[in-house]
Amino acid sequence: MAYVILGTCIDTMDRSCVEVCPVDCIYEGERKLYVQPEECVDCGACEPACPVEAIKYSDDVPEDGREFIADNARFFTETLPGRDAPLGLPGGSRDTGVIGVDTPLVAGYGQST
Repeated sequence: MAYVILGTCIDTMDRSCVEVCPVDCIYEGERKLYVQPEECVDCGACEPACPVEAIKYSDDVPEDGREFIADNARFFTETLPGRDAPLGLPGGSRDTGVIGVDTPLVAGYGQST
């Protein structure tokens, strides 16, 4: 398992977690940050750095945030809107820069239907 960034990051994106991540596995969408679960080494440095407590170890995610476990993985395994292929294992957010697009869950989060 890996660390997961929950919905309290949406439209906040403080980025303190990015600064402390030793393996550069936190990527920036348009409204939220995402942890690449295969690149994450479970060090836990990101969790206390988050001022909005949006980061949890996947086993510790409360029931009302469990949808973000699969959604964090989906950011890397599914083709995001406006992209030609899934991100996969990008190898570090410093190299990719801002991705600038979110999963459909995050893109529509908080919007009335």
